[in-house]
Amino acid sequence: MARITPLHLIPALIAAASHAGEITVEQKPFSIEKIFNATALPSGDCVLIKLNPLTWADFEILQIADHGNKVAKGDLLIRFDPEVIDKKISDVRSAHAAATLTLAQAEHDFKLLLETAPNKLESIRRAAGIAKEENTYFTQTRRKAAEESAGQSLKRSEQILSNQREELKQLSKMYEADDITEDTEEIILIRQQDAVAAAEFALHMETLEHKRTLDVSLPREAKTLADAERDTAISLQKAEVDIPRSIELKKLEVEALKTAYLREAQTLTELESDRTQFEFKAPANGFFYHGPIENGKWTTGELIKVLIPHGHPPANRSFASFVPESAKLNLISFVDEAAFRALKPEITGIATLAGREDMEIPVKILKLSTSPSTDGSYRADFAVTWPKEINPAAGTTAEIRVISYQQPSAIAVPNKSLSFNAGGWTVEVKLADGNTERRSVKRGRVSKDETEILSGLEVGQVVVVP
Repeated sequence: MARITPLHLIPALIAAASHAGEITVEQKPFSIEKIFNATALPSGDCVLIKLNPLTWADFEILQIADHGNKVAKGDLLIRFDPEVIDKKISDVRSAHAAATLTLAQAEHDFKLLLETAPNKLESIRRAAGIAKEENTYFTQTRRKAAEESAGQSLKRSEQILSNQREELKQLSKMYEADDITEDTEEIILIRQQDAVAAAEFALHMETLEHKRTLDVSLPREAKTLADAERDTAISLQKAEVDIPRSIELKKLEVEALKTAYLREAQTLTELESDRTQFEFKAPANGFFYHGPIENGKWTTGELIKVLIPHGHPPANRSFASFVPESAKLNLISFVDEAAFRALKPEITGIATLAGREDMEIPVKILKLSTSPSTDGSYRADFAVTWPKEINPAAGTTAEIRVISYQQPSAIAVPNKSLSFNAGGWTVEVKLADGNTERRSVKRGRVSKDETEILSGLEVGQVVVVP
């Protein structure tokens, strides 16, 4: 015969059927454990290998030590092919030597130009003054004097001819009076006739000279002197502009050569400086790693692919690392914001290595960043007490566990038992009659599975867990 359930028990039974579980509130230890991965890296003794060229861009690897190699002080880490840069340095050095001579010659020429330019200008000015003076004197005085002189010479020749003719006439009359002309008288008459002929010729020539002087020589000289005055005046005017300009142009030329010389010298200095970066050697005993170890991270990625012979690592960026043998390795982790807020300075914990979980390595927070990195994580540095039998290499990974919060006696409930509404946090408490009700509670710290309850619950109460 079937049993009938009393009506007043049905709600309790329905409520009980919907419950996944129950816990009885009690005082017990409560703690929060944080677990995160970390990497063993040097605390600050790592030497980053980086190309910082001033001008050169072609760094082709000729030889590079293997990744992770243990090296001794002075051992070669990386060498680049210097053939092209050595040729360039030789060319620039030759060009610099030529620029030195060219600049020295230009400076010497400029110095001479400064010394001779005033004298040259003064010479041209003096020539212009003389030409003007000569033309003025000719125009105002000498031409007229030359014309008068030519006229006077012609007049004198005419007078001489007239005198010679008159004398011949008188001699002829005197000798005609005698019946007999003596030989001496004949000679005198012939001589006088020759004198007349010579005077006639002289007059003829003087007439021609007089005409040429007036018609040709003096006009030609007048034009020559006028042209000379004009040309020297133009030369002076041009020199007064050209000479200062030539000085300025020479000065600019010297400055340009000096600039080119300094640039050539700078280029040579930069190339010689860049040439010193074509070989890196170990500064001490230690280990060589491909990829930079900086800011608590060891970066590899695509960069590793070029760290081979004939590869071209990027400039102005670390591409390899040297870790001294004496470098102390700390554990560095990048934690999320929740873990960051749970961690405190000087907090301690343990680290374990994969495959040696039986060995608990003590760790202690050294430094905790106060601001997030670009990916939102926070850096945490842990000092490590490495066991003697462990000699980890840089890059070794570990798992760190720390207790970030603990209470020896607290009330805690499963996280899934809490609900949040407009009134705040609540839990469902089972009543003595089997019914349940929502109770407001004040939440404390939260672990992975449980939440600390600061008020709202008492020991012995039963909390319903969904």
